[in-house]
Amino acid sequence: MGRQTSIGKEARRSIHSAKVKKSNQRKKKILILILWIGIICCITGLTLLYGPYRGFREWLITTANSTMTHQYLATWFYDETTIGEVLERNRIIEVIGTTDTSQIQFTVDDNKGPFANKYEEAVLKRADNNNDYKIIRIKEEKFTGYLTVIYDPSRIRTAVTSYIGTSGEYLSEMSRKSNSLVAINAGGFADEGGDGNGANPSGITIVSGKQVTNNPYNEAGGLIGFNEQNVLVLDSHMNTDGIRDGVTFGPFLIVNGKASSISGNGGWGRAPRTAIGQRADGKVLFLVLDGDRNLGRGATLAEEIEILQNYGAINAANLDGGTSTCMTVGDVLVNDPTSLSSGSRSRQVATAFILTEDSSNDGDYSVVANKLN
Repeated sequence: MGRQTSIGKEARRSIHSAKVKKSNQRKKKILILILWIGIICCITGLTLLYGPYRGFREWLITTANSTMTHQYLATWFYDETTIGEVLERNRIIEVIGTTDTSQIQFTVDDNKGPFANKYEEAVLKRADNNNDYKIIRIKEEKFTGYLTVIYDPSRIRTAVTSYIGTSGEYLSEMSRKSNSLVAINAGGFADEGGDGNGANPSGITIVSGKQVTNNPYNEAGGLIGFNEQNVLVLDSHMNTDGIRDGVTFGPFLIVNGKASSISGNGGWGRAPRTAIGQRADGKVLFLVLDGDRNLGRGATLAEEIEILQNYGAINAANLDGGTSTCMTVGDVLVNDPTSLSSGSRSRQVATAFILTEDSSNDGDYSVVANKLN
């Protein structure tokens, strides 16, 4: 009896030992697998960062550089010489000059066609029961967005944060306070170290003929504003004569029908974008293009220019982008300005371009916002 018990114990110990050995072997295999995955990831990462294929390297450097607040993503891996070489290959050769206002001839369309192409039809064929604006959905492989056609540019105004010098405002809050029909974020703002909260607009800001800021600005573009004749004026010399509403940013994308030249990806990588443009017939285009937090998503400057040209813009400028990219209908945010650098849907901004209400039009614009969301 004792011998059988001893044999039983030995058998159990043997079984347990076998199980432990099997478990250890399994753990060892998992550790080896993890090690190999780590090695493969390291090799892949190093190949992307420093290998002969420069596409990833140029995307990382230009996208990081365009964020202004996440440039360390490039400087972690590359020296100043490499970054400079990449930015030199990928840059925008900006059209420098001032809008020729005589090229804008305001026309009233019969809204019936025939239309020259699908883009003209999208712009000129107005939405039912809405003579103020029309929103066109933009959907491409690497970005989505909205283009709003404004039919009466005399009702476009600049809005500025109510807390200027202290903080910015969310675009929805600006829109609510101004009773705007449609709004987009506009100029840039001081953002040292990524801590900017929209308190201090960049460069010159003009609201209803009054200059409310005149801060330093040494970047691309210049003054983007509407004169008393409701023409969108782009002026790299920052001349404020006759401007009733305007902000400062850039680069300029199209001036007097001539597009800026893009080398590589333009040096701004892929990101959410905001832009404003005007057609020869006077209609104004508000454009927002969204990216997401996946690698390589968002729009390039070249794609932004192409969209604006397709819809007839002869003058157009890039506005502040990234998580600043916002469009509201009423006070409802309709786009999704997520980006690689932030999970936030939006941030406080300094300025906006808004379409003001017209008491002669009583459409239910909340319905439009709900359809877009």
